[in-house]
Amino acid sequence: MPKIDLANVEAIRRLVYPEPFYSETEGYQGQRVGNAAGLTQFGVNRAVLPPGGRTALRHWHEAEDEFVIVMSGEVVLRDDDGETLLRAGDCAGFRAGEANGHAIENRSDEPAVLFEIGSRSADETVHYPDVDLRLERRNNARNWVRKDGTPYD
Repeated sequence: MPKIDLANVEAIRRLVYPEPFYSETEGYQGQRVGNAAGLTQFGVNRAVLPPGGRTALRHWHEAEDEFVIVMSGEVVLRDDDGETLLRAGDCAGFRAGEANGHAIENRSDEPAVLFEIGSRSADETVHYPDVDLRLERRNNARNWVRKDGTPYD
């Protein structure tokens, strides 16, 4: 497998949520390096979090495993157990189906770089315990709904 030239991998912003949550991941810059390598069974994103940035709203997946590796900087992992400081070289993993909402935040004054690795399930439900939001993905089509199942416009 040839080396991936990061300069040739599109930088994406993670502004995926419906209103009123749209700006919650402002500043996140990701690169889908797994796609650049042609991977099909799991995804790998290289993420840069600016000071004050975060990866996502606190969430958990029914069907997908997630794994994070901090490459540089310092971030805080927030989950049901509280807050854990992660520094370069630290890792965290989240098993599918484990209802422990998690998010990673950069509370430092410097950018942080991390890799997000996850399985790719065409059908998935993602829960957001702190807000009235749920993602229903079926055949890779995304549907944002409230906890009671009513859709966001």
